[in-house]
Amino acid sequence: MTLLREKLERSAIHARVVPYVLILVLTLIQDNFSGPARFWFYLAKMVVGLWCIWEMRLLVPEMRWALSWEAVAVGVLVFIIWVGLDPYYPKFDFLVKGGEPWNPYKQFGQGSALGVFFVAVRTLGSAIVVPPIEEAFYRSFLYRYFVRLDFPSMPFNRLHWLSLIVTSLLFGFAHYQWLPGFLCGLAFQWLVIRKNRLGDAMTAHAITNFLLGLYVACQGKWNFW
Repeated sequence: MTLLREKLERSAIHARVVPYVLILVLTLIQDNFSGPARFWFYLAKMVVGLWCIWEMRLLVPEMRWALSWEAVAVGVLVFIIWVGLDPYYPKFDFLVKGGEPWNPYKQFGQGSALGVFFVAVRTLGSAIVVPPIEEAFYRSFLYRYFVRLDFPSMPFNRLHWLSLIVTSLLFGFAHYQWLPGFLCGLAFQWLVIRKNRLGDAMTAHAITNFLLGLYVACQGKWNFW
């Protein structure tokens, strides 16, 4: 952990890139597990993610939650798009989504304590841990870095169309549901540009993921996980 902390402190790029890459690598490893180990590994990954956020809190000053009506509206709208578009486009196993869908009830038993626990871990992890790390990487670092190598000097409200499209495409194809992922990237970046800060995109991202978690758990649509 000391080596990772030193890595984050070394540069503004490391502070925003290393946590994302670490979680991505752990996700790729996690998808090779089967049985209970897959679920326990996800829990460990979320603990690592929380630690990364704790270390980033002073190194990435823009990584602060912010609430606005736009953030709530975008978060709900993206959730509707994510679910509504699902039957109408092809899926690709690009970076993630290997093996069986994430279904704790199938593994541990319907209504079991461990099943409920891991549904909660997945829902809360995707809503609390994932948004700050992904938003710091895509919207704070990557979008600005494509425009200016000295990216911290670029204001958040600057619109750059090529960077907007490229960053959103990369965000989209990092997800199994790539099309709503792309539209999601556009929407979250619009929030950053409109509000001139990162926090609203983090909140919208959290709302989308939380609603998706509730939808998956209540409707049994495990294919989204």
